[in-house]
Amino acid sequence: MKGKRFLSVPVLAVFLLMLFVYYSSIFVFLQDWLGLQSSPGTLNAFLFSLFASLSLFSFFSCVLTDPGHVPSSYAPDVEFSKDNAEQKKCDKCFAYKPPRTHHCRVCRRCILKMDHHCLWINNCVGYWNYKAFFVFVFYATTASIYSTIIFMSCVFQKDWDPIKGSSLKIFYVLYGTMVVGLTITLLTLFGWHVYLILHNMTTIEYYEGNRAKWLAMRSGQSYRHPFNIGAYKNITLVLGPNMLKWLCPTAVSHLKDGVSFPTLRDNS
Repeated sequence: MKGKRFLSVPVLAVFLLMLFVYYSSIFVFLQDWLGLQSSPGTLNAFLFSLFASLSLFSFFSCVLTDPGHVPSSYAPDVEFSKDNAEQKKCDKCFAYKPPRTHHCRVCRRCILKMDHHCLWINNCVGYWNYKAFFVFVFYATTASIYSTIIFMSCVFQKDWDPIKGSSLKIFYVLYGTMVVGLTITLLTLFGWHVYLILHNMTTIEYYEGNRAKWLAMRSGQSYRHPFNIGAYKNITLVLGPNMLKWLCPTAVSHLKDGVSFPTLRDNS
């Protein structure tokens, strides 16, 4: 059952971290900074709660959505497979692998357009849940930046002179270190996946592409990622053609079968 994916220490750790950041941001730092009864406090509490809720919803979507399995009826086109090295059988599953499909040793099956196996969602990130994963990283990054702003605003306006105990100061230092580190980590992860989407690559394909470039340079040739068909088209292949649905993790009606993809050759 998909619900069993929540029975994982890393997944529970992410969930508890989100609850801790939410509670601290709203009921400790925002309350101390603006007060939840004031108009600015209420507005900020609403906005932060919105981003936190969207983060949680996207997180659940990542965990529960199957990344994509190879259809049992799949077989490569005979003529096309002659000049395509990716159209081959998996040496673990002993079944044909569509382009961009890789075998996950953790899930013990082939995953369509596999990006990586994510410990923190106890699931692979693949064709059907990559958008949910990207949107989750976006909302989590936004919420983390928001929490950092609330925390810093609280720190700078707080009168520290009457506070003689060290326990509160230690809590502020530890939380500040944690939330700043979290924000930097999420920003880096978000920037990385923006880069991948713009080039229509997965994490696996990025490293495979680096090797292909090196081999091409050795033979005096050039290499270009075959699925990179232009930045905007690359974005729509992942997020969809409707910009109003780009940030909805479950809006995936634009996805097809995950066994064939447009290439540079198709556009030439």
